[in-house]
Amino acid sequence: MTETLARVDADLAAGRIPVARQRLRGLVSSFPQDLALRRRLAGVYRLYGDAAEAGRWMYLEEDRDADETAAFEARYAAPGWRMKALAWRGPESTAGTSFARKQLVAVRTACAEDVGHAVDWDDPASYEESLEKDRAQAPPEPWTVGGALAGAGCLLAALAFVAIWVNGLVDLFD
Repeated sequence: MTETLARVDADLAAGRIPVARQRLRGLVSSFPQDLALRRRLAGVYRLYGDAAEAGRWMYLEEDRDADETAAFEARYAAPGWRMKALAWRGPESTAGTSFARKQLVAVRTACAEDVGHAVDWDDPASYEESLEKDRAQAPPEPWTVGGALAGAGCLLAALAFVAIWVNGLVDLFD
C-alpha cells in the first residue's frame, strides 16, 4: 500500500490524475475498510469536479460535504445501488468510526427493507434483486471512448444525410 500511495502522490504531482484515480480505486477495492483511502479517492474526484463520486467516497465520513452527499444520493437513489456503490466488504463493526458504522447500517437496512429480506455486504446476490427492481434508478453509465466515438459517428452520419437532402432540394429547384 505504501508503495502504491507513493505512486499516487507522484502521479498527482505530474498531473496524471486518471492514473492516480485508478491506483486509488484499486487500493479501495483491496482495502475497502480503510477510510483514509476513501477520503483520498474523494479528493481526486474533486479534481475532476465530480461531486457525486466525491460524495460517494466521503459518505462514511462525518465531515463530508453536504452538496457532495446530496449529489451521491441523487445519482445512487435506490438503496441497492447505494449499497453497491459503497463497495464495502465485511461487517459494519469493522468500520473505523461510529459514524461510518451507522451509515453502513442505515444503507444495509434500507436495502433489506426494499427487498424484504436480510442483505449482506459480502453477498451481492442478496441485494441483486433490488438492483433489478430499481433498474430505472441505476446511476448513469460513464462515458467511454468507444461510446463517444460511436456518438460522434452517428452525428456525422446524420449531418451527411441532412447535407445530401438539402443538396437534393437545391437541385430540385435549379
